[in-house]
Amino acid sequence: MAKVLTVVIGEDDLLLREGLARLLTDAGLEVVAQAGDADDLLGKVLAYRPDVAVVDVRMPPQREFDGLVAAVELRRRVPQTAVLILSQFYEPSLALQLIGDHPEGVGYLLKERIGDVKAFIDAIHRVAAGGSALDPEVVARLLGRPRPNDPLHALTPSERGVLAAMAEGKSNLGIAATLTLSEASVEKHVTALFRKLGIGAATGEHRRVQAVLTYLRGTASS
Repeated sequence: MAKVLTVVIGEDDLLLREGLARLLTDAGLEVVAQAGDADDLLGKVLAYRPDVAVVDVRMPPQREFDGLVAAVELRRRVPQTAVLILSQFYEPSLALQLIGDHPEGVGYLLKERIGDVKAFIDAIHRVAAGGSALDPEVVARLLGRPRPNDPLHALTPSERGVLAAMAEGKSNLGIAATLTLSEASVEKHVTALFRKLGIGAATGEHRRVQAVLTYLRGTASS
């Protein structure tokens, strides 16, 4: 029998928090704790050591980026717990702060994605398994935003489409289905964009996310 994923929810809106708990429970996950502020979230994750922490960005006590700060601290203190950030805002710089150089087990989704239950649950399973889940809307805005010395200028439209799908966490097979390409064609595009973005084999198995981070870093600094 597959292991049931455990989750701690950090969300200050009571109705949304309860709704998330019901949604996750109905999907077969175990919500072991809920928190309405960043300090309580940190304490409960440290106590329960869940597989995943689902965290709102803006939480008490300051209602600024308290949830994000708590998430960064959780990654430092409980690296085995994956973190899925929920935000109302298109803020790639926030995603970069959390992801840093280690994209394993991190997701950043817009709250509106909760309505797509399957995609939301898939994102939780993906980060729990050590993958990543970047919101497709955030990625689309990033890839469509011109800037000086943009490393994406070297990519063809097909390679850019593959990169966007990679950022969402899709496998080569999933990208092929989404873009109506053969899996062999996807593999060629992936190899080409790694080369053009200077992502070498030494980067390891997370080269796919590193390719997206190459663009995120440039956006955050521009």
